[in-house]
Amino acid sequence: MFADELKFPVIDLKGIGSSYAKSLAKAGILTVADIIRYAPRSYENRKDIVPLSSVPDKREVNTVVEIVAHDFVGYGKKKTLKIFVRDETSTGVLVCFGRNFLKNKMPVGKRFFLYGQFDYRYGELQSTQFDTEEYGENPGHFGLILPVYPLSGNLKQNVLRKAVKAVLNTYLPSVEDQLPAALIRKYNFPSRKDAVRAVHFPKSMGERHEALRLLKYEELFFLQLTAVRRAFKYKKEKREIRKITGSIMKKAVLLLPFSLTPDQISVLKEIRKDMESENPMYRLLQGDVGSGKTLVAFLAALFIIEAGGQSAFMAPTELLARQHAENAAKLLEPLGVRLAFLSGNIKSKQRGPLLKALKKGEIDLIIGTHALFTSDVEFKKLEFVIVDEQHKFGVMQRISLFNKGEKPDILLMTATPIPRTITMTIFADLDVSVIKTAPEGRKPVITHLSRMGNEEKVYRAVKEELKKGHQAYFVYPRISSESNAKEGLKDAERMFRYLTNDVFPEYRTALIHSKLPDTEKISIMQNFSRGEIKILAATSVVEVGVDVKNATCMVIEHAERFGLSALHQLRGRVGRGPDQAYTFLIYSEDLSDVGKERLKIMMNYSDGFSISEEDLKIRGPGQLAGTRQSGFLKLNFADIIRDTDILNQARKDALSLLKTDPGFLRADNGVLRDVLERCPPFEDDLLSSG
Repeated sequence: MFADELKFPVIDLKGIGSSYAKSLAKAGILTVADIIRYAPRSYENRKDIVPLSSVPDKREVNTVVEIVAHDFVGYGKKKTLKIFVRDETSTGVLVCFGRNFLKNKMPVGKRFFLYGQFDYRYGELQSTQFDTEEYGENPGHFGLILPVYPLSGNLKQNVLRKAVKAVLNTYLPSVEDQLPAALIRKYNFPSRKDAVRAVHFPKSMGERHEALRLLKYEELFFLQLTAVRRAFKYKKEKREIRKITGSIMKKAVLLLPFSLTPDQISVLKEIRKDMESENPMYRLLQGDVGSGKTLVAFLAALFIIEAGGQSAFMAPTELLARQHAENAAKLLEPLGVRLAFLSGNIKSKQRGPLLKALKKGEIDLIIGTHALFTSDVEFKKLEFVIVDEQHKFGVMQRISLFNKGEKPDILLMTATPIPRTITMTIFADLDVSVIKTAPEGRKPVITHLSRMGNEEKVYRAVKEELKKGHQAYFVYPRISSESNAKEGLKDAERMFRYLTNDVFPEYRTALIHSKLPDTEKISIMQNFSRGEIKILAATSVVEVGVDVKNATCMVIEHAERFGLSALHQLRGRVGRGPDQAYTFLIYSEDLSDVGKERLKIMMNYSDGFSISEEDLKIRGPGQLAGTRQSGFLKLNFADIIRDTDILNQARKDALSLLKTDPGFLRADNGVLRDVLERCPPFEDDLLSSG
């Protein structure tokens, strides 16, 4: 456990002035404890001899050399010193850019410890990045393994190393074991004191490995413990067991013009089982774009409605909520289900009678926006809450809706496929259902990449689709050019005018973005849905939007500016009908190789779950779209991608501990309290207020 003294501010440490303290703060280092937890990104092994002859098999050399000669290349200000050195195996050259003063400090005939990165250049073995120390019995920076830390601001490795060493010398005795003793014995972990020292200044790489084994496991164990702790808390909730017949749901399925997919059937069975349990349902439903999640939610609501309860369906935008309400009406009203729609734009004259009917139980299913969790919205018997695109709502917003019922069943839905490793951390306390199979008859969207400058080819391809009577989206990263003129980005407003006047003058085009009034956005999307508008110039506001089965083209300009999840969501706006659909990703000419690899993923994968896994590998867990809890995932030592095996074991151990030793969660448990102080509950955690 970190004692209170480890909260000592780094600015008060000897040798750390205000300038260095600011740089440390940028790296998230404010206290002594932060320094102890600051993980090296790599190490310089200055202990084991690696002679010059090891190059090119090894680039990093650690040896003892003799200075053979000096020379200069270039003239005037560009004059650069070259120091010729040799060890017992070979010769090399130190190219001293900006360090001509080393001629006097490293005279011919003297011996030095040398650590550096060497390559063959211009017919000789050269190094421009090196460190030396005069040869002697007690070297200060050689004969050991040095940590290499991530740097920010004006920080230098030697300053950070001195600060870490000073902290360890003074405060290491205050570091205590955090894991339960049984787990330390089970895995034969070193003590936390030894691990903390060894991860910064290991005596060997084997000792470093043992230190990381403990520190990685410890982080992932407490990460899992905080998640399953919430699950245990929620599972303690009990309610009266209800019996569900499912007769109305079966009638609804018979009315469908298509068959449910195997995944939809499987998820409905899981939900029904939850609803018949004595514990409230707490389930996350993941489904790729167009997989039929919303239909599953409507059918699940029938289980509750038939049992005499009410259901609430919350969507992030009025546009999406209205579409859900219209689709629900077509499916459910013929079955006698009483529906209502509520948004902030509903006039008070209509709102009053609606809320009165809801409170009296005269409404079975209400679909709406954020307006559903306002204080004047009351239910007679709210038993099922559905939250669509759950990551777009804040925790307190969701809780305020859940609290309107008595232990309601909860279904959180997301169309952003989440990698399994992320699900195991952020959503470890939820039961998870997945819909992967697309409805029958859907064709995969064909994706093309096009470099900027080749737009005319894309426009011609779109025009061919328009001639067939189809429709198209054009998406841009910005609304207007005012804020990004210097970046040279195309924007929706300017491109709307260009598409209308110069490219597709014969087709009706409209512009939609987040700054338009809701009523105008709704009107535009209704006209687009009816086919009156053929081309829609937009920002990513259409990422979550209405289904337009006749839309077969999605053009995204400056595609490199969007995350892969966002690109996949946008691509999901087309291909909703039986016709072949296309997505064109137009990227900037100066796109990096990594950027091109990201876009190739979009071209090579149509499955959102595969894309999300690839996105995770490239961007890391804290950057994924939809994971607003990224702060929680800034692990110091563990990596949930590389350390999946440790994560799995840590989860099993956390579950086992809570079953065998529930007292570990007591409020007076100092270890847990300390961990939770620096690992707060997820921002987007349903139960964080509890």
